[in-house]
Amino acid sequence: MTDSLAIEVMRKALFTTILVSAPMLGVALVVGVIVSILQTATSIQEQSLTFIPKIVAVFFSIIYFGPWMFRLVIDFTLGLWGSFPVILK
Repeated sequence: MTDSLAIEVMRKALFTTILVSAPMLGVALVVGVIVSILQTATSIQEQSLTFIPKIVAVFFSIIYFGPWMFRLVIDFTLGLWGSFPVILK
């Protein structure tokens, strides 16, 4: 296994990780900002109020984006397994 091949495998793994986590992180970010704006506008400073909407939103984003994320991880894994003969040389 050459250095460039190892770097390429790690680059693909990191890119896949970013793609899989981005929908959930983006939804949590947007919901967090919206809840924070509402808290500021209504002067409600309850810290636990931000967690429930984020948890619900991330749960629904996992349900919605789950098949796509699952397919992405499976494609990466199958590609990695398919390249084992090249990696092991």
